[in-house]
Amino acid sequence: MSEWLILSIAMVAACAVVLAVTLLSQRRRAARAEGAEPHQAQTPEVLEYMTMMIGVIYAIVLGLAIAGVWEARSAAQDDVRREAQALHEITQRAEVYPRAVQETLREDIESYVSYVLREEWPRMVKGEVLPSRGAELIDKLREDIAERAPADDLEAQAYQPMLERVAITDDARNERAQNAGATLPAVVWFGLIIGALITVGLIFTMRLGRSTRELVVAGLFSALIAFLLFLVWDFDAPFGRAGAGTDTAEAFRQLFPGATHGL
Repeated sequence: MSEWLILSIAMVAACAVVLAVTLLSQRRRAARAEGAEPHQAQTPEVLEYMTMMIGVIYAIVLGLAIAGVWEARSAAQDDVRREAQALHEITQRAEVYPRAVQETLREDIESYVSYVLREEWPRMVKGEVLPSRGAELIDKLREDIAERAPADDLEAQAYQPMLERVAITDDARNERAQNAGATLPAVVWFGLIIGALITVGLIFTMRLGRSTRELVVAGLFSALIAFLLFLVWDFDAPFGRAGAGTDTAEAFRQLFPGATHGL
């Protein structure tokens, strides 16, 4: 299911629930008021103050959650960009080597990139442990570079930097494996959901529903809460929820279009 579809369903459902409950409450109040003397219901000032404070506290907690998952997503993108850039620099520095060596290194790199996006990425989205095949492909790339002694000064100048880029790739892959999975623990999600229910539920203590404008405001407020929770849920997966098609993998797709064809 598309993430946009999930967001639309969540926002519409939140609006529908709030509006339905508000209208039902309004009808019940109208039914009870039949035959009684008309009076203007007032919301106690203490209740208004408590409602405001709870809303502010929840907004702070929600903002911290958004900042935390956003930072984790940014760190994941940096690791992927560092890994892809290191591999790309190896292909660039290998241009001083003979054609056969260049082709061998290019095949090693494209095999690794293809494996990362087609095999490792779905596992990272699910928070599973990565298999050792990726590390084996990196070792093969390192061996193909190290087993050939430089034949001239140009190859000698490129030899050590290429090995360093392999080490950077290996380190970035380890960071990627460690950061896979959800960022927020279950207890934080429990607090966010309960806080959302309490915050939206406090709308009904303000006796809303006396005008169309109040109904619209209540619906928009509930839709905003649903949108922010969806935002936290979406960013809680540092490497996305759409597999290798996510923006986090954009660096691989840009630098290695041949290995990522069809993704």
